[in-house]
Amino acid sequence: MTKIFSNKNNLQILHEDNHVIIVNKRAGDIVQGDKTGDKPLSDVVKSYIAEKYNKQGNVYLGVVHRLDRPTTGVVLFAKTSKALPRLNKLFAEKTAHKTYWALVKNAPPIPEDRLVHWLKKNPKNNKSTAYKKEIEGSKKAILSYKVIKKLDNFYLLEVDLETGRHHQIRTQLAAIGCPIKGDLKYGFDRSNKDASISLHARILSFIHPVKKEALTVKAPLPKDPLWDACGI
Repeated sequence: MTKIFSNKNNLQILHEDNHVIIVNKRAGDIVQGDKTGDKPLSDVVKSYIAEKYNKQGNVYLGVVHRLDRPTTGVVLFAKTSKALPRLNKLFAEKTAHKTYWALVKNAPPIPEDRLVHWLKKNPKNNKSTAYKKEIEGSKKAILSYKVIKKLDNFYLLEVDLETGRHHQIRTQLAAIGCPIKGDLKYGFDRSNKDASISLHARILSFIHPVKKEALTVKAPLPKDPLWDACGI
């Protein structure tokens, strides 16, 4: 796996070719512009491309998917208008596979399980609630998790998504009594010092939209003693 570092733009590039660019998102970065007015990661990537290739004028970049602001890990962008609709189709058809790692303090009820909930988003507080049965305005959410390491005071979970709902992992893990470390919104008792939550988009696997080859990218863990202790 090729890793390119751009200190000026403060990016960690995990993969780049003519059609796609994949970066390791830091906690606090927003993937796409929002009402905060903060500079989004997409603009930082555009600046990187303009600088590296000495491009004049507007740089094309398509946002394929997003991660919550306090979350870290793999984010994929399209560099061409040819790649974007093909990547969008892969994600819509659930043929792109995302694996997350999460640190939780409480042991899950069982070490490995498949969770099915119905999630309803409240736009007023930007929070989702999990229900065991379908209610009006809710959407079905499915994920699978397993405990892959026991630390002194935390459990490391590997999570695979079957659906992509608002705050899905955060909501569903909280619903089984396992809020993610640092996630005050979903019931953890303390925030992390850097305002992150300990949820990391670890692996992304998909078929390249142009080359038609399988591509798997793994994002290094954040520099943090607890993540270091995971040792995987």
